[in-house]
Amino acid sequence: MKEKLVLAFSGGLDTSFCVKYLSEEKGFEVYTAIANTGGFSTEELARIEEKAYQLGAVKHVTLDVTDVYYSKCIRYMVYGNVLRNNTYPISVSSERVFQAMAIIEYARKIGAGYVAHGSTGAGNDQVRFDLTFQVLAPGIQIVTPIRDLSLSREQEINYLREHGVQDDFVKMQYSINQGLWGTSIGGKETLTSGKPLPEEAYPKQLRAQETKVVELAFEKGELKAIDGKRFESGPEAIQTLEDLAAPYAIGRDIHVGDTIIGIKGRVGFEAAAPLIIIKAHHLLEKHTLTKWQLYWKEQLANWYGMFLHESLYLDPVMRNIESFLENTQENVNGKVFVALKPYRFELQGIESPNDLMSSDFGHYGEESKAWTGDDVKGFTNILGNYLKIYHSVNRK
Repeated sequence: MKEKLVLAFSGGLDTSFCVKYLSEEKGFEVYTAIANTGGFSTEELARIEEKAYQLGAVKHVTLDVTDVYYSKCIRYMVYGNVLRNNTYPISVSSERVFQAMAIIEYARKIGAGYVAHGSTGAGNDQVRFDLTFQVLAPGIQIVTPIRDLSLSREQEINYLREHGVQDDFVKMQYSINQGLWGTSIGGKETLTSGKPLPEEAYPKQLRAQETKVVELAFEKGELKAIDGKRFESGPEAIQTLEDLAAPYAIGRDIHVGDTIIGIKGRVGFEAAAPLIIIKAHHLLEKHTLTKWQLYWKEQLANWYGMFLHESLYLDPVMRNIESFLENTQENVNGKVFVALKPYRFELQGIESPNDLMSSDFGHYGEESKAWTGDDVKGFTNILGNYLKIYHSVNRK
């Protein structure tokens, strides 16, 4: 009997090669599975399924983990205002662990002894898939043909053609990965240190010119409504905001960072909804949290984003940080008003029942109601004691 193998399948060149190679050269009974975290349309998923069967898959399944990805990851990145290197909302890379978890769960369900992915040996995703597979199913063996054979794109194409596969193998100028939390764009200019991506490299082009103000309503840190319309799920709210903001070509940038494998990496991205949500949420927190809540949230959120990027999502410390982040969101309620403009957005202000600026203690720079000038004199005198001591002792 042929042994069962589950392949994480995207329909691209690498995973297409894997189906043919693993079934015809290695003799596996190949089951293909695509874990959708919100980056594929119904039509795209149908085309991917058709391709899998044409290539020789015994069975193909779509594993929809969009809601799991949101509830167990995205909302915590929002709570923490997570931007890697103060730039990148950890878009597509944050999906990989959840895709890997879905693949391994399916493999265990059907009793497969092997799992495979199409990652090369040059990127982060190989670590994310391998580590998740190893931790959750140490008894299942991992097969990685592209990495092990060190194949060039031309070699993969020639192999498929020799095995009767007819497809459009024209290499795209850019590698584009689209997901619920943003789209990454790599290739050509991103392989250099100084060249920007050209306008045409971005999938979503500028189509809107007139300024539009949108009202985002948050409840306990989660985006729940846009312009008065409530949403039953987080992914629906994100996608709706993306549809509103994407025509303005908002959220473009280039991220430079340290990869898991130790080299520097550069990638372009567009993430209109994620950047707007994070910045709007952060503004609302500035009004509703204390300075020490804000400070410690920033410290822990930085670690959370780093561990997520480094494929350490399964470390239990992540659950500890999530508990802290969620606990801070009790009073993060209210509306944020955002102006959408070509290539940028502006945060105009907030309304919140928990706004700490709305107290009766005073107005900054204008009026004090809870203290007197003499109170400030005494406070400043004590506050300065340690500085007076230091400068007295160390006067030069």
